[in-house]
Amino acid sequence: MCRLFLLCLFAGLSAHAQVFKEYPLGDAAKPAGAIAAVSNAATATNNLSATNVPAVAYSADDKYKLRIGDRLSFQILEDRELPKPLLVMDSGEVDVPYIGRVLAQDKTCKQLSETIKAQLEQEYYKRATVIVAVDAANRLLGRVYVWGQVRSQGAIDMMVNDNLTVGKAILRAGGFADFANKKKVKLVRAPDANGKKETIELNMKEILEDGKTEKDVAVQPEDFILVPTRLLNY
Repeated sequence: MCRLFLLCLFAGLSAHAQVFKEYPLGDAAKPAGAIAAVSNAATATNNLSATNVPAVAYSADDKYKLRIGDRLSFQILEDRELPKPLLVMDSGEVDVPYIGRVLAQDKTCKQLSETIKAQLEQEYYKRATVIVAVDAANRLLGRVYVWGQVRSQGAIDMMVNDNLTVGKAILRAGGFADFANKKKVKLVRAPDANGKKETIELNMKEILEDGKTEKDVAVQPEDFILVPTRLLNY
């Protein structure tokens, strides 16, 4: 009986020693230790996952049409490289790595990225995830040209959201010269897709001097404004 008691006592002390070895601070430390282990494992898992998480979903702009002078960023995700800068050149093209010049003018970022993707996958990539975004839009929309009897002939910059009209363009050109025929100012539109030109005759005396601004006409890039010389009576 005594021997049996000693064996039981020894077994109990051994079990306690094993528990103490695993959790030196006692039973109270068990939950904290377990939580710490889970926390460390979760942190490691999150860190590991973070390296494999795909790029944040990107939606290419499908509304803004690219113009000459726009600065873009270009990236192929499969290359695992930082975005590269692109410029829409005077030709309306961008110089794309691997494939060379691609027409960008009047395309949206979405259309341009799809065009580049198709060309890359023809020869260089099994799959290419192409991202094109506008870094800085060119605010210069185009130029309007004013000739004839104005103080300063030449080109006038037309900016985005400028709301430039014939009257405003003449004022930016310094106003009428001394012998201007204000009643027969001509606005010559740039040729349309069919090569057809439109000419509009305006009485700028009514518009600028009599205040009938509702008769003024908005100009478009590449329009010409011609201010003729009035007849002189001696």
